[in-house]
Amino acid sequence: MAVQPIRLFGDPVLRSKADPVTVFDKELRRLVADLTDTMREAPGSGLAAPQIGIALRVFTYYVDGAFGHLINPDLDLSEDEQDGPEGCLSLPGLLYDTKRAYGVVAKGFNMHGDPVTIEGTQMLSRCIQHETDHLDGILFIDRLDREQRKSALRALREAEWAGQAPPQVKFSPHGTFGKAL
Repeated sequence: MAVQPIRLFGDPVLRSKADPVTVFDKELRRLVADLTDTMREAPGSGLAAPQIGIALRVFTYYVDGAFGHLINPDLDLSEDEQDGPEGCLSLPGLLYDTKRAYGVVAKGFNMHGDPVTIEGTQMLSRCIQHETDHLDGILFIDRLDREQRKSALRALREAEWAGQAPPQVKFSPHGTFGKAL
């Protein structure tokens, strides 16, 4: 398993709809492991396959001390909403209050092809919606109101990484990826 470079805003893969997973094999399990390793190293609370350049409907998450993944997600959102800070590993340094559904029931599959259902509220709900958006080519800044989006786009143009090649990913020599246990 390996940490992969994270694609940054401007990379076309981030705006493309990902393809459904149809084969649940060793290669898919390796992708889930790579996503998890990359998310842990970043560190982040979620990472979708398009963020590492793979156009498949797969994401991993780490919320409230629990790691997980979901393949080919289908979401049922609550009518109640929440508003809270949201950022993205593909848009480093940006953090904006973003409106999301308060709760979610997400159905899909695990890496072995077994059906799974994930129910969550607050942060888990926000994370699942954010990562599923990535699978549809949607970024969280697309969900901001007009003024916030203008501010976010201005910040992106002025970011020190704007227009540069993606940063080099450093590999941790430790099994804990530099995090204390």
